Amino acid sequence: AGVFIPVNGTNVRVGSDANSEGTEIDFEDNLGFKKATTTFLGNLQWRASRRSRFDLGYFHLDRSTTHQLQKTLEFGDHTYPVNATVDSYFKINMYLFSYGYAFFLKPKYELGLMIGTHTLATDIGIGLTAQNAELNYNDKFNFTAPLPDLGIWGGYAFTDKFVINGNLNYFSLKVNDFKGKIISYNLSVMYQLLPDLDLALGYSGMNFTIDVVKDKLDGHIKWGYNGPLFTVSYAFGSRKPFGE
Repeated sequence: AGVFIPVNGTNVRVGSDANSEGTEIDFEDNLGFKKATTTFLGNLQWRASRRSRFDLGYFHLDRSTTHQLQKTLEFGDHTYPVNATVDSYFKINMYLFSYGYAFFLKPKYELGLMIGTHTLATDIGIGLTAQNAELNYNDKFNFTAPLPDLGIWGGYAFTDKFVINGNLNYFSLKVNDFKGKIISYNLSVMYQLLPDLDLALGYSGMNFTIDVVKDKLDGHIKWGYNGPLFTVSYAFGSRKPFGE
């Protein structure tokens, strides 16, 4: 488990059949979202054998803001005029599952391939509230998208207490009204504080692009983050050095 401080870049376009294709909205520049946030992440890893590993992870991001628009925006079924004050939010729950197999395994290092999925439960919305009741409206766009990915992973033990770990994943998929692409990476240095307790300092990032049609809305989402993370992990059961 750990603390993650991602720096976000968020571009969203949501159009409708009744209105238009929608405006390409930069949530940080056009809606006043802060780029950097602080959040929690968690991961459970099971080493089924010396070569096989299963990973299950969770990441949550909840961002919201109130901002006066500097230009007119079209989102969903409505137009949000310049100088209007809008409330907006961007929320993601991300679940990660993967299986990895080490093709190269030695006492000091391991290197393998992995296959898995990032499942993104995304909720996006913009709302306008004015003194004139006729101008009160809001639009939202939410979906759940499983994005499979392939990657490489590895680790190297400098000493009995210092280990560097990393992984790199990528995949692109198009099915019917859904198209997605994802690339993610993670690099961390782990220190064994106690026999079963490790501290790690790392850097992680991900970028995904999704085009999806849902409920007569045509959405395009491009979101990415990168930033430092600090984690604490506890190991139980058998834990042997690489290659044993």
